[in-house]
Amino acid sequence: MEWPRYLDEYEKLVIRMSTPRVMIDNAGCADSTRVMIDSARRHGILLEAVQILMDLNLSIKKAYISSDGRWFMDVFHVTDLNGNKLTDDSILSYIEQSLETAHYGRSKSFEGLTALELTGTDRVGLLSEVFAVLSNLHCNVVDAKVWTHNGRIASLIYLKDDLGCPIEDPEKLDVIESMLRNVLKGDNDIRSAKTSVSLSATTHAERRLHQMMFADRDYERSPIIKPRDAPPDVLVQNDLQRDYSVVNIHCKDRIKLLFDVVCTLTDMEYVVFHATVDTSGDEASLEFFIKHMDGTPISSEAEKQRVILCLQAAIKRRASQGVRLELCASDREGLLADVTRTFRENGLNVTMAEISTKLDRAVNIFYVTDASGNPGDPKMIESVRRMIGFSNLIVKELPSIRHRPKGDRQSDDGGSGGGGGAMLLSLGSMVRRNLYNLGLIKSYS
Repeated sequence: MEWPRYLDEYEKLVIRMSTPRVMIDNAGCADSTRVMIDSARRHGILLEAVQILMDLNLSIKKAYISSDGRWFMDVFHVTDLNGNKLTDDSILSYIEQSLETAHYGRSKSFEGLTALELTGTDRVGLLSEVFAVLSNLHCNVVDAKVWTHNGRIASLIYLKDDLGCPIEDPEKLDVIESMLRNVLKGDNDIRSAKTSVSLSATTHAERRLHQMMFADRDYERSPIIKPRDAPPDVLVQNDLQRDYSVVNIHCKDRIKLLFDVVCTLTDMEYVVFHATVDTSGDEASLEFFIKHMDGTPISSEAEKQRVILCLQAAIKRRASQGVRLELCASDREGLLADVTRTFRENGLNVTMAEISTKLDRAVNIFYVTDASGNPGDPKMIESVRRMIGFSNLIVKELPSIRHRPKGDRQSDDGGSGGGGGAMLLSLGSMVRRNLYNLGLIKSYS
């Protein structure tokens, strides 16, 4: 490494010590790629690493986390969503560079956009009303994420004006906030409806959604609709001999599970000293040895119960309910308002949404149920597809994590069966696009 001339030897040493050392091994494990990270320990560095792997849509099959004094080592066994090892050199290089140069808690770039945060009581048609207000105010939605849990809604929406510029006029921003707050209040949410607008967003979007719902205390609320699945099994107890608090979690496995748990522990200001993650079939077992930032374990039964409730909520927030609908259409002004109005008029409620715009195309994912929380009636969904366009709105199954049996080396056929393992974007194309945007390759097509 060539150092700038102005750095003295002490500064060089600090940089070497604080920069994570990343090793990627494809030979040591038959069915997964092993990613090893060795670095000086600091609060949040585990979340930083898990966040990068999550953003690449990697499935973490096993993990071993250990910190000794001022140092830590994390080992992750990862695959793609089809259960395959990662073999593309450009992908492996991108993962290594990302982990070595990550900035804790940062979000993807939303420069040039206005960030809008909303929390309130969920109800059928609420999202339709929000997008209708924004459309009437000539605000174009470029990107958005919407979560619902226990009758509450949290949303991050990124806007620009008709000219493609951030919305900076204070008077217009006040109007946006005021009108959306009235929408969120409805008839019975006078106190808890909240809106805020900012001209920059630095926190990772999904971490920010966890923070918003945590601040809204969704974990203390009872679900309006009784969930079909049992709550995650979470146990918290103190290891008196080693002065740790031990958190054990057993639940269904899914992508981003480890991120949701580590994000919650980090934002509750607990430090993870040791942890193991193990998956078998569609089940996951996680164990964490944690302390407060001052080095003390959990001190009361009330605090233990709060940790249990918060972790259960963090896991369930992303447990998408309903039918997955994918919208891919030419972007235009008012598209989201029209689509969500069609959902509302046909009795469909949006429980989760991921909205993005790529060039002149809208690529949106919605999970919808009926007003009672049951999967939408197939005839009603087909009627909605007819109104929006069969080629624009398609029904998709939730991508599953495939745990390949040891010794099974055959590749999965992406076009077979129900398409459970298909991804909206392949890992390879996503990484190549990022490399292209960074100017490291000439084409990713």
